[in-house]
Amino acid sequence: MSNARTRALAEFATHSAERFYEDSRPVSEYFGMNVFDLPKMQLYLSTEAYKAVVNAVNNGEKIERDIADQIAAGMKNWAVKMGATHYTHWFQPLTDATAEKHESFADPMEGGVGVFENFKGSTLIQQEPDASSFPNGGLRNTFEARGYTAWDPSSPAFIIGQTLCIPTVFVAYTGEALDQKTPHLKSIAAVDKAATAICKMFDKNVNKVRPQLGIEQEYFLVDEALYSARPDLVICGRTLVGHNAAKDQQLEDHYFGAIPSRVMAFMQDFETEAYKLGVRLKTRHNEVAPNQFEFAPVYGEANISSDQNLMMMIIMKNIAVKHKLKVIFHEKPFDGVNGSGKHCNWSMVTDTGVNLLKPGRTPRTNLQFLCFFSAVMRGVYEHNYLLMSTVASLNNMYRLGGSEAPPAVMSIFIGETLTKLVESIEQLTDKNLTSVTDKEVKVRSKLHIVNQIPEILPDNTDRNRTSPFAFTGNRFEFRAVGSSANVASSIFVLNTIVAEQLIRFKSLVDNNIESGLSMDKAMMKVIRQFLLESKKIRFEGNGYSDEWRKEAAKRGLKDVKNVPLAFKEFIDKKNVKLFEDMDIMTCREAMARYEVLNEIYVKKLQIEARVMGDLTTNHVIPTAITFQNSLIANVKGLKDLYPKDYAEMCAMQLRLISKISGYINNLHEDVHNLIEARKVANKIEDVPQKAKTYYDTVLPYMASIRRYADKLEMVIDDELWPLPKYRELQSFR
Repeated sequence: MSNARTRALAEFATHSAERFYEDSRPVSEYFGMNVFDLPKMQLYLSTEAYKAVVNAVNNGEKIERDIADQIAAGMKNWAVKMGATHYTHWFQPLTDATAEKHESFADPMEGGVGVFENFKGSTLIQQEPDASSFPNGGLRNTFEARGYTAWDPSSPAFIIGQTLCIPTVFVAYTGEALDQKTPHLKSIAAVDKAATAICKMFDKNVNKVRPQLGIEQEYFLVDEALYSARPDLVICGRTLVGHNAAKDQQLEDHYFGAIPSRVMAFMQDFETEAYKLGVRLKTRHNEVAPNQFEFAPVYGEANISSDQNLMMMIIMKNIAVKHKLKVIFHEKPFDGVNGSGKHCNWSMVTDTGVNLLKPGRTPRTNLQFLCFFSAVMRGVYEHNYLLMSTVASLNNMYRLGGSEAPPAVMSIFIGETLTKLVESIEQLTDKNLTSVTDKEVKVRSKLHIVNQIPEILPDNTDRNRTSPFAFTGNRFEFRAVGSSANVASSIFVLNTIVAEQLIRFKSLVDNNIESGLSMDKAMMKVIRQFLLESKKIRFEGNGYSDEWRKEAAKRGLKDVKNVPLAFKEFIDKKNVKLFEDMDIMTCREAMARYEVLNEIYVKKLQIEARVMGDLTTNHVIPTAITFQNSLIANVKGLKDLYPKDYAEMCAMQLRLISKISGYINNLHEDVHNLIEARKVANKIEDVPQKAKTYYDTVLPYMASIRRYADKLEMVIDDELWPLPKYRELQSFR
């Protein structure tokens, strides 16, 4: 018997581990070689041009056009020397992917005899993609095509293949943001301004505060042949049908296990290319689910880290092709096992090298830490549903809320040591406001295991993987972001709400000082106020438990269950005012994002519903009928041979035939109802209402279809089943 599955399995058996990008040099010798960073700028730019870039990055000063010509010439000379033939403005439209249009460096010489490499400052600074062809939420009509990409000097240009990629923002002809990077950059500037104002109260030498981000990226790997035999994986990025394998992650033996040889070869190749692109990769390991893996770089500036993460997703997909693998970034490609996320480790660091979220060991540094710690707590509490709404998507909501990922309701875990400190602050009175900061934040005692094992010095906090937003010693870890998402879509909101609270904090402290309090007491009074106001967001227990869901509801913390409903947070009056007051987005831009989120939700669900209908009608049901016919033929044959006893002899076959008939009928009915539900939903012109209708009426039929299709998979002859099964998709030799 030969079908797509058996042919794919035969091809899978021929695939083996092999390296393609190996570099025997120490990493330090080729690290960053494909990035036009500051050291290379010093080599290729004039002193004047180099200083202009540094001032743009550090001080936000605009680069003049004549200087841009010098920078473009130096950038081109470096890129051509590195083998680049083309350049592109690399931008981040509202698709959570990246976009690029390649242009050649080759310009014709006068007279048309030959070509020469050319790159002008005007081309470096600005290009014009079609703004109406990307998601824009009504900001651009079809006949209003003009939009602009503009160079972001704070994120260095890099080379992939033979193309120089220049990170840019993407805005409409009207100047309104059509991308993820623009509000992200604005939010970074907001944090810088608000945090620096507080830092100067402690250290006048602080002139800049940069949000930091370390992104842990989870992903799945599937053999290329098996992947290609699954239309749902190819089109949707996830399996729409498929029964759980007998053995998946229940023995917990894949997590941190030995990395399969094919996977290791792939990892080593993409790490080599990552190092050349200046990505400081640090960690690689098996994740919990079969065929699930993770890499993590060292943290860096939030803008660059988010750009590098998107860069890595491109590199990994390209390199996987060489290894006959497919990288899957979908949040939930397989039912019944853990999905994937991006764990965003977020903090703030001054230009003097101080991590503002690192607890201090002296009263002074401890006070500074508490200022920023309490502001983050207050901001996340104030806008907890908005922050969770930023991770709401069709993909991610298949993952969130189960006992595998953070729950879909926000809470903050801070650990035993800080809980005691916070509780002691909450008990302070106006008369003893400075008493807590006179004590250092002590670490827990050393752990003695056995004599030959060195003593272990525990962190100030345990780790709570059930918390969406956990303090982990010197940073907060936002665990709810989806693995396929552009983290800027969530981090810009986190930055914004923290900046808002820092401004409020400074204002309240100033008011307290004006009323006669010393600076330390004025700060402690506001710290206590913020911690008391945000008390409901703190939770130290099991976020997966039903008890927490009930407790969260009592505390007024909303659970993100209905994705289209969560999108409404972007147009809530309170949040629109937040975005406008902080100069992050206008009301029109917020409305546009709301429209885009609903539009993408509908389109993805439309695609999934169509593919599910196709899989059921053209793969599952015909296979079931073929197997059923073989059973019927068997029963008829036995009846001819044993006319008197055939009923007893065929009892099992008859029950199975009846069961299969029932499943087939249920599938036919559900597919019909699914199509009708889509027809009704598609007639709705209002996009948010259409998204709500798809959520209410289409998704339930998809769940029902899957249930019956998976039941059929378990009773049909294994050789007949046309789709690679979970036990095959989730394995490497």
